[in-house]
Amino acid sequence: MEIALRQPYYDSILLIERLHRHFLEVLKVELDRLGIQDINNVQALILYNIGDDEMTVGELTARGYYLGSNVSYNVKKMYENGYLVQERSPHDRRSVRVRLSEKGLGLRDKVSALFERQIESLDKGGLSSEELARANEIMRKLERFWSASLDYSNFTMTSAA
Repeated sequence: MEIALRQPYYDSILLIERLHRHFLEVLKVELDRLGIQDINNVQALILYNIGDDEMTVGELTARGYYLGSNVSYNVKKMYENGYLVQERSPHDRRSVRVRLSEKGLGLRDKVSALFERQIESLDKGGLSSEELARANEIMRKLERFWSASLDYSNFTMTSAA
């Protein structure tokens, strides 16, 4: 059974990475189409995920599964370009909370419109809601598997020695 799983497992890892890169390229093309040059595709996705919420960089990292240093850098750039508003937390002066500015809300709405256009086109691409739900179910199983693998008490490595 182990040998039968090897290639499909490896293919899944590569496909997930490739899908993410393709999606980011779609987002980049949309930003270019809109003539938006002061934010990149990753920053636009972070901005979209903030939505109407207000949160710390740590909360954003946990919610979006972004790398911490990249989130801090991207939040700084989005703030400098007017997409985010930053405020010190009244409860913890070390903590900075971010939310979308008017400019950020406008871009979030444009990204949302892109998603809506894509959703309307999914059936033309041969994807049903049931197929997407099944794919999501499988990806959640992989996520749980990888999360459980991080619990080192359950993770054993065999030595080749």
